[in-house]
Amino acid sequence: MVKFIIGAKGSGKTNKLIESVNEAVKIDKGQLVFINDSKRHMFDLNHKVRLVDTQEFALKSYEALYGLICGIISQNYDISNIFIDSITKTVAGGDFAAAGDVIDAIAAICDQHNVNLTVTASVDVDAAPEFVKKYL
Repeated sequence: MVKFIIGAKGSGKTNKLIESVNEAVKIDKGQLVFINDSKRHMFDLNHKVRLVDTQEFALKSYEALYGLICGIISQNYDISNIFIDSITKTVAGGDFAAAGDVIDAIAAICDQHNVNLTVTASVDVDAAPEFVKKYL
């Protein structure tokens, strides 16, 4: 299952996501992964959550993000949730409007492996691309 949390910059999406991550730790028996473009939220997350800093991997496309997620899932069959904070920052130079096919591919691989994916994006609800609206 894929879920997007969208809204204007500064609207509290990251805080909501971190709350969701820390709540999932309490009820979920699987492993949780938090993907971000830095380590700045390391101390906000429960110590059981794996933090992936995408700056270490220089993701330059949404296809690279797809590969990263496939690698994460293939390395650990106990992954139950993946959280991506600010997908537009996580992928350097990524054109969010053109990410639809890759997001659908990521959703398919997550469904295939029973992984829940929650993503935040700084985009106004009215201006959101069509591919995002089906994941709200």
